[in-house]
Amino acid sequence: QVQLVESGGGSVQAGGSLRLSCAASGWTYRRYCMGWFRQVPGKEREGVATRDSDGWTTYAASVKGRFTISKDNAKNTLYLQMNSLKPEETAMYYCAAGLQGAYCKQGGGEADFGYWGQGTQVTVSS
Repeated sequence: QVQLVESGGGSVQAGGSLRLSCAASGWTYRRYCMGWFRQVPGKEREGVATRDSDGWTTYAASVKGRFTISKDNAKNTLYLQMNSLKPEETAMYYCAAGLQGAYCKQGGGEADFGYWGQGTQVTVSS
């Protein structure tokens, strides 16, 4: 059974940095797409970044140049380094995983991912 467990959320002032981690277990496929999404109560879940098993990455326009998605294959852990955080980026951040496909090189939507973590809260104060 695939499990994704996020950690690393917290409170930070605007301009600060956080690194989120997503520990994956039970994944038996060699090829995959993994990503980070975020959601504010009352709004739709928004894609932040994706990374496939070839190392191809995509970013939402709003985070490009500030966020970096990476993966430590030895630890089977996905990361999201977030720099220059803004108050409007306060949200619950979710890790997601799915089979590799063309969707991943285009960012992917919520429906493309079959597995989700429980989320980790990020709060950015002004």
